[in-house]
Order: sequence, then structure tokens, then C-alpha cells
Amino acid sequence: MQEVTASARLINTVGLHARPSVKLTQLAKRFAARIEVATSAAGPWTDAKSPVKIMRVKASQGEVLHFKASGADADAAVAALIDIVERKFGEE
Repeated sequence: MQEVTASARLINTVGLHARPSVKLTQLAKRFAARIEVATSAAGPWTDAKSPVKIMRVKASQGEVLHFKASGADADAAVAALIDIVERKFGEE
């Protein structure tokens, strides 16, 4: 099974806090792939489909989010997650 990875810098003002965390997990849940996120390419990795776990990541503006996904729609999942981060979670 292939693993897809990509990274995006948090450019929104609040970083990965409550609303952006919920938006990220809601988007991740649309895909069948296993999706994880981390603030370091070395991990620790967090389940991107768990709102509670994502809120614990507490990444700030300027930090880089690293995504990895595996499964049938891993490419589409990672592309969508990078897109939402680059669009500032549609909030600004």
C-alpha cells in the first residue's frame, strides 16, 4: 500500500486551534484512507480524523503541518488537506 506525504505551513492567524481542527477532521473523515498529521516529519503522528487528538497538536501560525496517508484515496486526501491549510481553513 502506497503512502502519500506532503507538508503545508500554517498561515492562518490562529493556527490549528478549535475551529480549524474541526474543519480539518471533518475533511479527513470524508476519505477512506488512514490519515495522520504531525508538526515534525519524524512525528509523533496523530490521527487526523480525531478532533480531540488534533486539538492537542496545538500548532501555531508559521508551524508546518506534515500529512501522511495510506489507502485507496490517499492522494486525494492529502491534496484536500494541503488545500484547506493553504486556504486558511476558509476563515480569513
